[in-house]
Amino acid sequence: MEHHPENTTTLTHAELKFREHTERAANFIKIDLFRSAREEFKAALLYKPDDEECLRQINEMNANISRDRKSVLILVPLVLLLIIAVCLFNC
Repeated sequence: MEHHPENTTTLTHAELKFREHTERAANFIKIDLFRSAREEFKAALLYKPDDEECLRQINEMNANISRDRKSVLILVPLVLLLIIAVCLFNC
């Protein structure tokens, strides 16, 4: 999502709300808050229900969330094993 330079006084309320949500989503993406971004894209869809870019972004956020979940499911057991190993060898 990118900033749109047109005059905001000519936009309808729905267009302003749509832009607000998509810009907020873009900011969340920049800091890897994919769940929050997905919720903002969903909120934007209330104002433009068939917006292809929002639908595509929601799918992309779902993929990012799934990828992150898999990473956590791999890393957490490894860290726990490392902690247990350190405790066993030092105790």
